[in-house]
Amino acid sequence: MSETTAPARRGLFASERARTIAISVVVVAVVAWSAIGLDYSGLATFNPSLALEALRGLLSPDWGYVYDGSGEDLISLLLLTIGIAFLGTAIATVLAIPFALVSSRTLWHNPVVPRVGKFVCNVLRAFPELVYAIIFVRVVGPGPFAGALAIGVHQIGMLGKLFTEQIEAMDEAPVEAVRAVGGNFWQSLFYARLPQLMPIFSSLSLNHFEIAVRSASTLGLVGAGGIGAPLIFAIQARNWATVSIILIGVVVAVFAIDLLGGAIRKRLR
Repeated sequence: MSETTAPARRGLFASERARTIAISVVVVAVVAWSAIGLDYSGLATFNPSLALEALRGLLSPDWGYVYDGSGEDLISLLLLTIGIAFLGTAIATVLAIPFALVSSRTLWHNPVVPRVGKFVCNVLRAFPELVYAIIFVRVVGPGPFAGALAIGVHQIGMLGKLFTEQIEAMDEAPVEAVRAVGGNFWQSLFYARLPQLMPIFSSLSLNHFEIAVRSASTLGLVGAGGIGAPLIFAIQARNWATVSIILIGVVVAVFAIDLLGGAIRKRLR
């Protein structure tokens, strides 16, 4: 038995090794092609003195910008940025649930309905928040509300996809038990599916809230509120001390939200 299986094992090992080598060659070729296709002409204008000036400025943050009571200081704008991210994530969480119910193939006998739902989610998440922010700034005017809508619409697609995957992968035994005692679709949904899914949905929403804070930090570039506008103005003016304190504030905010979200997710489990 061992004499007949040994050549087969060696052949299987050789085929797996050949496949690994082939994949590695393809990856290296793609990376090399990407590197060759880049334009490196900008290196000719590289100025070491400007780089050192930027580095010195970044190492000397403007602590006076942290809070001055004007409403345009770091703390005020960071709170606004977090508010934009929170509202956008809340909108996305609420609206992603019906999208997930439509997109789940385990809830529909007709395969067309979930395909349409997944297609809509794919379209919504195909465009970054910055593109949506430009659109909503034109529609509702510049300000934080445009930023919240941009994050919300994008994350409907993201959370809708994740929620759908969780619905399709969940344990169907409680659902079958509810149906066995005469429960209808809505009773099985509210008493068997959602109790299993809500902790997972909440955890996913918290994770995307952290992502939304980072995204909201850039939406001010197009007039959608938050810390992004002062950041880009400071970069354009080469005010590196202000750039430094803004970046420090964003890092601290994201780190604190990550710790808080991690603690909440542990309790949800």
